[in-house]
Amino acid sequence: MTAWRSLIVEVEASAVDALTEALLGVGALATSAEDALAGTPLEQPVFDEPGGAGQDPGRWTRTRITALVPATADPEVLLAIAAEQAGLSTRPPFTIEPVADRDWVQQSQSQFEPIRISARLWITPSWHEPPDPTAINVVLDPGRAFGSGSHPTTQLCLRWLERHVFAGARVLDYGCGSGILAVAAMKLGAGAAVGVDVDPDALAAARENASRNHVAVTWRAADMPLDFRADLVLANILAHPLKLLAPLLANHCRRGGRIVLAGVLEAQADEVAASYAPWFDMSRFDVGEGWVAIDGVRR
Repeated sequence: MTAWRSLIVEVEASAVDALTEALLGVGALATSAEDALAGTPLEQPVFDEPGGAGQDPGRWTRTRITALVPATADPEVLLAIAAEQAGLSTRPPFTIEPVADRDWVQQSQSQFEPIRISARLWITPSWHEPPDPTAINVVLDPGRAFGSGSHPTTQLCLRWLERHVFAGARVLDYGCGSGILAVAAMKLGAGAAVGVDVDPDALAAARENASRNHVAVTWRAADMPLDFRADLVLANILAHPLKLLAPLLANHCRRGGRIVLAGVLEAQADEVAASYAPWFDMSRFDVGEGWVAIDGVRR
């Protein structure tokens, strides 16, 4: 039995972004989108190749979303939850296709090259030599966890960290994935860092990455008690869970401390910021490829 299956669904253009985000939020490892009419006389021109006019698959009138989901998950239940979170009135029809038994995350590592975040900060895969040995190099192997440094949301958070970390700072990385942000915080001078995630594979990868970088980080499963008040809180997740987590994250940020929220599309930024407004003075920190990092100061 393979570990993954493809869940395939067709939706109108207006539902693509929300449903894709929701599918990732309920456990899909990855998603892709294509013209549902591809190969027919009604196929629309390809526009999202390098140098094209845009990157929004919602331009297709009908879009086919393919989500890589765990083989053990009930696809009907998973899609029903995702459709509700995406604001759809009904669960759209779907099909399931088998997927060859291979490690999709490790396969993608062949495309992971060193990434320059700034003049002094690099993210370097464990199988590469650092391009600049004199820089701060976060040596990383994502394993089966999100957080290679290549996604715009991760880079937004890393730039925020570089600007705001101070010597001895206490840092909470909620939804830590590979541990990239907590590890980077420690290498930038933080005094203590805690990483939290719901995924045991992510926590295992994070522990290995902390050891690889010779930094001490405390890792916690999300269902474990956490007695930690941070100077800096980072949450690079998705818009819907970020809104639900607002009271919890506020409770773990000291007065005068800062928070950064990422995994938020530009169209979602105001709604997410409003969820944190009872505790934080919120503003937009930066934008990258349609994604927004939202910054706040705890009152």
